[in-house]
Amino acid sequence: MDKLGLGLGMDLVWGERIGFEKTGEGRPTDQVEAFLRRNAQTYDYMFVAFQPIDYGPLTPERYFPAYDSLFALFGDGRPRAFHHTLLNTGSPERYERSAVADFTNALVERYGFRWIIEDLGIWSLGGRSLPYPMPPVLTAEGLRRCVAGVAEWRERLRAPLSVEFPGFTEGGSFLVGTLDAFAFFDTVVRETGVHATIDIGHILAYQWLMGRTGARMFDGLEALPLDRCHEVHLSGCQIVDGRFRDLHHGVLLDEQLTLLEHLLPMMPRLTGITYEDPKFTADGVLVPKSRPNAERLFSLVRDWKETAHAA
Repeated sequence: MDKLGLGLGMDLVWGERIGFEKTGEGRPTDQVEAFLRRNAQTYDYMFVAFQPIDYGPLTPERYFPAYDSLFALFGDGRPRAFHHTLLNTGSPERYERSAVADFTNALVERYGFRWIIEDLGIWSLGGRSLPYPMPPVLTAEGLRRCVAGVAEWRERLRAPLSVEFPGFTEGGSFLVGTLDAFAFFDTVVRETGVHATIDIGHILAYQWLMGRTGARMFDGLEALPLDRCHEVHLSGCQIVDGRFRDLHHGVLLDEQLTLLEHLLPMMPRLTGITYEDPKFTADGVLVPKSRPNAERLFSLVRDWKETAHAA
């Protein structure tokens, strides 16, 4: 794929100020519209993360009006992707996939998504959604089930699948199993042939959980499938009482940008770098606290894209 450049990732919850309206046809809120009218041209592509309207039927027609409006604001014909939350790629359970596959493929057909992303996590158990996706079961059997599940999704979906390294939140999730998460992820990606998405905050959260902080945050990264990395995500994070928090509040840490700079030369297949879930005011301006490191990110991406195109 081409070197697209800077991406915009938006997780738009129905009824929230940064989201979709729950009344009428569910258009993006005025705050989202203001942001996109002001900033859409800053970004080279975008993805929207799936959020359900309600517990009603999973029919694509219910989502078309909102997504039509969103992508029109970003710009018709510009590259777009879809961040799923229903594939449940890290699940230890068997479950029926046809309804989600049909729903997703209908969206792909209408919007031409270049790829589909989902964290390699447990998003639901026994049909009940979890408040935050859990990491997969880090055992040999958990690995076998992840490989089988991801391979099946790759066959069912009509757009390339990029599996994202999962989140590890100390105090918010827990580990089952003792396999190294980097090597686990590498095996899933290589055995299924999918793309890899590297979320810098997720990588750092796992390093912090393993006690690899400070200069040690670079330890063990060679186990990741960096040569198959298709996209990088950065979202607002914070270190609270020595614990790494992936808060998606828009404010990037210096450590995230340092790690991104370290990894960029190791990712020859990288297509884009996504600023995920920026926070902005009612008139569409990034919140002041987020601007310094957001601008640093934008500059890094510009330099990476120019260098890649020159090469």
